Amino acid sequence: MTFSILTDDEIKSLLDNLTLDELESFRENLRDALHVYSTGAHTPGQALIHQPERTVVRSGLTGATTLFMPSCSPAGHGVKVITLSSAEQIVKSTTEEEAGHDVSVPLIRPTGAITLFNPNGSPRGIIHASTVTAFRTALASLCLVHKRDHVKTITVFGCGEQAYWHVRLTLLLRGSTIKYVNVINRRFSPSCGAMLRRFYGVSPATKAREGWTNTQFGVLTPSYGEYERLLRDQVRSADVIFCCTPSTASLFDGNILTERDARRKGRLIVAIGSYTPQMREVPIELIQQAVKIQDQAGKRVIHHHKHAVEGGVVVVDTLDGALKEAGELIEAGLGPRHLVELGELVMLNRIALSETENDSSHNSTDVDIETLSASTSTLTLNSAPTEEKESSSSSSFSSNKDSSEKPRRPRHSRHLSLQSIIHRTARSRSRGSNPDHDDHEEKKKEKKKKKETEDELARWLQKGNVIYKSVGLGLMDLTVGMQLVDFAEQKGVGTHISAF
Repeated sequence: MTFSILTDDEIKSLLDNLTLDELESFRENLRDALHVYSTGAHTPGQALIHQPERTVVRSGLTGATTLFMPSCSPAGHGVKVITLSSAEQIVKSTTEEEAGHDVSVPLIRPTGAITLFNPNGSPRGIIHASTVTAFRTALASLCLVHKRDHVKTITVFGCGEQAYWHVRLTLLLRGSTIKYVNVINRRFSPSCGAMLRRFYGVSPATKAREGWTNTQFGVLTPSYGEYERLLRDQVRSADVIFCCTPSTASLFDGNILTERDARRKGRLIVAIGSYTPQMREVPIELIQQAVKIQDQAGKRVIHHHKHAVEGGVVVVDTLDGALKEAGELIEAGLGPRHLVELGELVMLNRIALSETENDSSHNSTDVDIETLSASTSTLTLNSAPTEEKESSSSSSFSSNKDSSEKPRRPRHSRHLSLQSIIHRTARSRSRGSNPDHDDHEEKKKEKKKKKETEDELARWLQKGNVIYKSVGLGLMDLTVGMQLVDFAEQKGVGTHISAF
């Protein structure tokens, strides 16, 4: 069995030169793994995914934090060990920078390695973790970018590896529609200039192939005289906002997007930079708006009057991790009923929208949740079709009454399937009716109701306001890492030791 070793530079060379088809192969592989993780769906005979909690240790010598992130899936198993500056060190460094002082302790950028094993336990490889960590995080975010109807303007907070890969992969996927990339950072730091040079350094042939030759890039920092006005404009005009900074305070004023006029436009907001309960990037009022469910005439509805659809939930990569580590979600008081995992949504089909729906100021619509959930308080999406093909996999969408409920494993055991809910609804409505009721007609009604629910979720993902919070999980590293070593071997990149 071949054992592969990949340095960070070798990984960058591979990923910087991906074609769209190669990127889609990585994205679909991660999408499938996240779907299985979130729903418990698996092929008979294959092992379930196991995702233990990560172990965190702090060095008494450097003060840095080291994360040990194991994972196991049908593809194999592995563990990432990565070290980075602690939240306290980042806050201190930021304060010193903003005060114009020299940083007393240099920050440690995320660095480490991922060790990979085949399903039978034989070693498969060891790869540098820095670029892979940023790439796999952006790749997961891309599963939602892929579903958006319009991506013309990108606004990104931060200029590190995470910011670079989120923008770079979005350009590769949707470059022909992207006109503006706005970079917002605390100052025009060396890393900010380095990120811009990486984009300017992409060959004209590559830009032309990907469709972003004429895309305009700009950098905004607080030192600019009209910073507040431009910040407001660049946040409001964005179709996609990437928050990629380890911030301890909201990156922008929530009123910028919660005011009436701002809500006419739907946006995808991706927050991946904060990773401790003390950190936050997205304004609390924006999160609370996203999960707000109105009470109207005794029915719980998601309500949108001439503004973009709100889904009633925040999307997360892992329910367990988000509830423990996502500072803005914790501060907003969110519980399991306010969250839905990315893996539960990735298999939804895109739908064709009408001209009215393509107008960002479309008319009011009420989504009647109670009609779907009957006497239960759980709205669950199950057996959603895949993006290109039908899937029998299951997924779930929880709306439990007790916001303090702790998530349990496996996820699919604590949710009712959509088919079960509709079946119960149909059964309750048919009590006392003709015993010779036409089963065929009932099945048609059930299928129609299921399709309407799926379409409403797809409509929200395509045009609505979607907030995605990622804290990361080892399964991402394992899934991307295993594919990457195979990809590198095919390309002849890296060191490959036979009969290891």
